[in-house]
Amino acid sequence: MAIKHTTDADFAQDVEQGQGLIIVDFWAEWCAPCRMIAPILEQLDQEFEGRVQIVKLNVDEHPDAPARFGIMGIPTLLFFKDGQVVDRIVGFQPKGNFVRVIEKHLQ
Repeated sequence: MAIKHTTDADFAQDVEQGQGLIIVDFWAEWCAPCRMIAPILEQLDQEFEGRVQIVKLNVDEHPDAPARFGIMGIPTLLFFKDGQVVDRIVGFQPKGNFVRVIEKHLQ
């Protein structure tokens, strides 16, 4: 399943009404750590295909959802399970940290 790009208008449908584990990457074009996380997210998308959906939201183009969830710095990744926030990772992290959080919520 490919990484999906969402908007403020589609956020509720794509994420909050979604089933299972959905990871939302709040990012911006100018953010170097955001660009560093992108290939890790691509790998995770392939490794957890069918079990995790990854969604990206550009905070510059779509400021409403980040404001609602108190996103203060980017990259911030929110982990939603059946529409509820269950975890968050702020800033660049090694891939293993993402894997641990994903596996914890897939139990």
